[in-house]
Amino acid sequence: MEQYAHILDVLPNGRQTEHGFHREPLALAIGDDELKLFELVPRSAASLAAGQRISLLPQAGVAPPIDHVRRRLGYEELTVSARAELAGALEAIVRENPERYLRFFNEAPAVSRRFHLLELLPGIGKKTMQQIVEARKRAPFASFGEIEQRLGLKNPERLIVARIEQELSGVDDKYRLFVAR
Repeated sequence: MEQYAHILDVLPNGRQTEHGFHREPLALAIGDDELKLFELVPRSAASLAAGQRISLLPQAGVAPPIDHVRRRLGYEELTVSARAELAGALEAIVRENPERYLRFFNEAPAVSRRFHLLELLPGIGKKTMQQIVEARKRAPFASFGEIEQRLGLKNPERLIVARIEQELSGVDDKYRLFVAR
């Protein structure tokens, strides 16, 4: 169960259907832990904005700003605004929990003699993958900044974000690194 989510878009009049608007306010969000996409129904007095991180569960006796989770969404159901906000929300999620994503750089295994999981990150080829593997043998990476410094790899967190976006949008390969099916 997700505890926190990042708001991607707020629809004060609800979604437009073939019969007009549903007229129930909605918020589209992505969960912090399992990276699930949600359609949320906010409380009547709640003020939500895109980019905001909210709690989905009561915190210290304070009710969350949402009434309930209406349903899970597929990537194709996101609004254009939500898709535009997704990369920023994912970057925030990766930066809030660097240990989880650094673990991938430090522990990703080879799948076969010819293929390594690191190669699934957009922009990582065989040469860069080999540099990462050699560098982590000397010492594990402690931060994204250290990856940049030791390898010259610019913005390694963006590589993670790009892969998560691919997985959310339904990339057609059998490996899921960060998002469950």
